[in-house]
Amino acid sequence: MRRADRLFLIINALQGRRTALPARRLSEALGVSLRTVYRDVADLQRSGVAIEGEAGVGYMLRKGSDIPPLMFDSDEIEALVVGIRFARAFAGTRLAAGAQTALLKIEAVLPENLRQRSEHSRIFAPEWRGERDGEFGQLLDDLNVAITQRQVLRLAYRDESGITSVRDIEPVCIVFWGGSWTLGAWCRLRQGFRQFRLDRIASNERAGESFVDDPARGLDAFVRTASMRGDGSRQLNATPPPVAPGRR
Repeated sequence: MRRADRLFLIINALQGRRTALPARRLSEALGVSLRTVYRDVADLQRSGVAIEGEAGVGYMLRKGSDIPPLMFDSDEIEALVVGIRFARAFAGTRLAAGAQTALLKIEAVLPENLRQRSEHSRIFAPEWRGERDGEFGQLLDDLNVAITQRQVLRLAYRDESGITSVRDIEPVCIVFWGGSWTLGAWCRLRQGFRQFRLDRIASNERAGESFVDDPARGLDAFVRTASMRGDGSRQLNATPPPVAPGRR
């Protein structure tokens, strides 16, 4: 993270607070050491930012330096917090970090009663990111980038029998079914839409070409096709498709 971004996030984290924010919480959210937080806060104070407090106590902006709170009600705040917790736990490494800083920004501009609601939500998504989870998080990041940049991917994919095939695909979306992830894509081998379970992808690499944004092979067409097969739009946020992904 760039230092300029870090300083911006510190100011955002202190906006609107009625109580001091511990330096340790800042260090955990930003992924830096306590010494770095102390140094950054001192630099902001020297530059004229009205930060009060000290190491070991916490920091807050001087009264009158905050900005108006976001216009969310308590249920909306809890929904945001729960959604961010799930993104932090189950999304890729990049989105998990973005979720952490987003939560910090949201809490920074909340009035005290809504901040307490966000802190007291009892719906959790535990973060267990061991070595295997780190590799999976990187896979999610790589696939997400390929979708955004419209990069053709070459997958080595195992079906449920353990047979591996190589597919050139045009990735469209990533779907979390509550128990597994799948990659929705246009399969050039089968000349149709397919869903590939991420835990069956043995390897993936860029094929060295981009694909055009063709509506016939895009997200809307994928959802329509999945809906006609019976594993579509109504189920994309609910249950896994009844047809084993990647077999056809």
